[in-house]
Amino acid sequence: MSEYELSEFPLVQFMRERFDPVAELARIRGEQPMFPMNIPGDQTVWLVTRYEDVRAVLGDHERFSNDFGNIIGLGSNQDDPGGLGFRDPPEHTRLRKYLTPEFTMRRLRRLEPRIEGIVTDYLDQMEAKGAPADLVEDFCLPIPSLVVCELLGVPYEERKDFLRLSTNRFDFSAGPEASIQAVNDAMAYLTDLVAREREKPGDGLLGTLLREHGDELDDRTLASMADGLLTGGHDTSTSMLALGTLWLLENPAVAEKVRAEESYIVDVVEELLRYMSVVQVAFPRFAREDMEFLGQKVTKGQLVLCSLSGANRDPGLGDGIDQVRPERPTASSHLAFGHGIHRCIGAPLAQMEMRIAFPALLRRFPGLRLDVAPGEVAFRKLAIVYGLEALPVAW
Repeated sequence: MSEYELSEFPLVQFMRERFDPVAELARIRGEQPMFPMNIPGDQTVWLVTRYEDVRAVLGDHERFSNDFGNIIGLGSNQDDPGGLGFRDPPEHTRLRKYLTPEFTMRRLRRLEPRIEGIVTDYLDQMEAKGAPADLVEDFCLPIPSLVVCELLGVPYEERKDFLRLSTNRFDFSAGPEASIQAVNDAMAYLTDLVAREREKPGDGLLGTLLREHGDELDDRTLASMADGLLTGGHDTSTSMLALGTLWLLENPAVAEKVRAEESYIVDVVEELLRYMSVVQVAFPRFAREDMEFLGQKVTKGQLVLCSLSGANRDPGLGDGIDQVRPERPTASSHLAFGHGIHRCIGAPLAQMEMRIAFPALLRRFPGLRLDVAPGEVAFRKLAIVYGLEALPVAW
């Protein structure tokens, strides 16, 4: 045991100092790669922080399980909270094979004009309203939700309500009961949408899946998959847009190059994804068996947490890892979207959103600036998905 005793830093993986993980996480990564923490009930949870070790855990579904039943005691892939992240093979494999073709760049390019249109619409609204603005509320929050609308095939006349449903589920100010109700409301809407799409399939992802695999997928499963895409693609993209914009405002030389060079944004986005690591911890893994891992005895059923923010700042990835360097040759090998069979299936869509949104925002408002002192920007505290509470700007 190092100087970091059991349970000394049980929340360190969720803490930041502005853009950076707290110093304690780096010290743990350097001294104890498999770090034990206590949780209520006198249970040990293991925190993994080094890049190669995190890749090893995330890539090993034979020894580490994602099954939601491990959390709620069901012991099976049922009543999960939606999506693929809490499912194990073979169910995970079966469902992912339906979605994978829809997230190839060839398929996603059909969405590119609509994403550009959504971004332009909100820039128009900001310009018409005039400065100042809260960029989170006026730009970063609605865009990912409407992109999911385009992806799924939500009817135009229902998108305002869908935006409200998808936003409410990530608003924790009213307490946990309100958040749970918002999730239930979203699932009820999606289940109804799937039923209507089954009667008359549209051109979106739901309609495509129903036309091609309707006999293999029931309404609940499809609604759960759609809800997983919403959960995985909304708050994360909102946070990346907000944090990335803040960093660009604080680094005007890079922002100017983004405005001037069309291709430069590709490298900037990949490096910002690594640097920000907005999803700070991957979906929890559970040991399938007793094992020795990284010099520690791990017991069957114990929880293993992988720190993505810690792994993406591992000094082994290269010099100046705590800085944004778009020219970094290893930028695209980051773990911001996870790794292995559970790597985020919507990663290409998220990358496309950012490659469109950042340059469009910077070109529309070349004089964009913070409307508060840098120290007054409100960052989230103890968040699984890190981000900003608000981003006041003027131009």
